[in-house]
Amino acid sequence: MTTKKQAGRATSFGDPLGQAIADYWFQVKKPGKLWIHNTYGPKEEMPVSAYFRDLAQMPALEHIALHHCKGKIADIGAGAGSHALWLQENGYEVSAFEISPLAAAVVRDRGILSVHEQDIFKYTGPAFDTLLLLMNGIGLCQSLDGLDLFLEKAKTWVRPGGQILLDSSDIAYLYKDALPDHHRYYGEIDYQYQYKRTRSEWFSWLYIDRTTLRRRAMQCGWTMHLITEDQFGQYLVSLQES
Repeated sequence: MTTKKQAGRATSFGDPLGQAIADYWFQVKKPGKLWIHNTYGPKEEMPVSAYFRDLAQMPALEHIALHHCKGKIADIGAGAGSHALWLQENGYEVSAFEISPLAAAVVRDRGILSVHEQDIFKYTGPAFDTLLLLMNGIGLCQSLDGLDLFLEKAKTWVRPGGQILLDSSDIAYLYKDALPDHHRYYGEIDYQYQYKRTRSEWFSWLYIDRTTLRRRAMQCGWTMHLITEDQFGQYLVSLQES
């Protein structure tokens, strides 16, 4: 596999997450640490191995989500493809969607038969019975407006009787005194990945509380069904078109 060369300056922009996933899978001699910078606290290390979890290593919420999948499945934001791989190995028809060329190459090398290397918002192909967005995959919407756009477009991606399966959490706990007043929903967080000498550009990622998700979903013509919630406030829901 030919990979992108690392840039010479720490401030260069590239695909650090995809590079970290590719380096881990293809076992480069000197892998680096994957760091996540944010706007609310110190940077945090993200173990790259987390993207390669098998079922035994996945949290209970992900177990439940995988067993709630049905029919033809789209694993959106597949990362290294661990969820898609389990589904495929257990007889499901699954397609992995991953925008990073490096990560998509790993997903293919792991044996996933159907890989879409593209932005889901530009997808115009056949519909699915389940859209699966785990590890807060709904964050790719970036904002509440982006969520509305996703829910409208998803009506063409989901077959009649189908569903969107997603997990998220209320991150109000990050703000001990009061929620920030920046004319922006408090769950819209800015991040930047760093791996070796490469950084991503800053990007927004959405965490959404259940009440707000239910309201926005209803406004867009979806009914929300709570499946489970853990002790940390992370929840799993199924959205079905009303």
